[in-house]
Formats: sequence, structure tokens, C-alpha cells
Amino acid sequence: MFSRILITSGPTIEPVDPVRFLSNRSSGRSGYHLAMEARTRDLGPVTFVTGPTVWIPEGVEVVRVETALEMRAAVNEHVRQADVIIMAAAVSDYRSVKYYPEKMKKSGERLTLELVKNPDILLEAGRSKRRGQLLVGFAAETEDIFANAQKKLQAKNLDLLVLNEISEANPAFGCAENQVFLVRPDGVQKLEKTSKALLAARIWDEIIALAGHFAPGNEKRP
Repeated sequence: MFSRILITSGPTIEPVDPVRFLSNRSSGRSGYHLAMEARTRDLGPVTFVTGPTVWIPEGVEVVRVETALEMRAAVNEHVRQADVIIMAAAVSDYRSVKYYPEKMKKSGERLTLELVKNPDILLEAGRSKRRGQLLVGFAAETEDIFANAQKKLQAKNLDLLVLNEISEANPAFGCAENQVFLVRPDGVQKLEKTSKALLAARIWDEIIALAGHFAPGNEKRP
């Protein structure tokens, strides 16, 4: 159905010294299920760019990375060939300005670590999106979730945003189950809490519907 599917998954890690790094709670489970669902439905060849995780799908092209800069390079290498781009990775927002080649010794009661912002890979993909590509982003929000989601949808030129509301009842990261909202320019659909495998199937249903909506002869994307 698609000539190429690009999926990013898992966390990125930003090294500080040989022992320590900055990262987040992403397990990579959602990206894994999205890739396996694409393979099960035979939707097309999948390139799977992933940060460190045990959730590695079979039967797809796997590109392993660690840092945000490595993930950006891998995405840039494959993004033009993809009809569908699903950015499910939780990319670290910041990295340490300096890498310390030796383990930083404990000294004093406080330590100041200077950070620099990582590139916004999703924003770059949205800016370079060609006609015929579908771009799906993921977001994790704790407040003003729908306002923030709509801003992200528009600013990053997304066709679909999978919105995680992070709360005590729905921590999302590292869990086998999740509750999400599918955010489009024309509305929001709530997917009740269920397994991430089933959520992946529902997300693919939405992507396939969008692909048909934007097919030749139907309404065109701007």
C-alpha cells in the first residue's frame, strides 16, 4: 500500500560522562507495536529508527541510534523515501553542552550542568514534508492538553497527532496500556484505555483513512 514507512521509537540518551546520561521514561513499546501492525497488515516496507530499547520488531529495517543528533541524521537519511512518517520516539529536549571523558566525581552539595537544546526532528520533518507524505507526531502533555496539541499540530505541519495525557491514572510511559487522543485539524477522537497493541491498530486505521482522503481524485492536502 505504501512505498516506505518510517517509524521512530524509544527514548534517546544524551551522555554526560562514561557513566551518566540524560533521558526519559519512554520504553519504545508504542513504536514497536506500530511497526508490527504495519508488518502484519503488509502495508509496505518499514524503516524503524530506534533509541535504546528492548522492543525491537522483526521483519523490518532497524536503525539503532542513541542520541538525538544520531536520530536526526537517521531520519534525514530515510525521510524523503517514506509515504508515511510516524514520529513515536521520545527525543530528549536537551543535551549536555560538554561531555566529560572521565567520570565526574562527587564534590560539594550542588552541581550545575549546562544544557543546550536538541534539534526538533518533528518540526524539521514537517517543514520538509512533500506532497503525498503523511506525517504523524506524538505528544505528552500534563496541562492545557488540547490547546497545546492544536498548537503542535499546526506549528509542525502534522496530519495527525497522537496525544498522551500524562497523569497519575494514565502514566503512559513504560506501561502496557494507554489512553490517547487522536488530534486532527478537524477534531479530536478519544481512544479509551487499552493495550498499546490495540491502540497501534486503531492509529493505523486512522492513518489509512487519511491516506485514502488525500489520494488522487479526493480532497487534496494544501
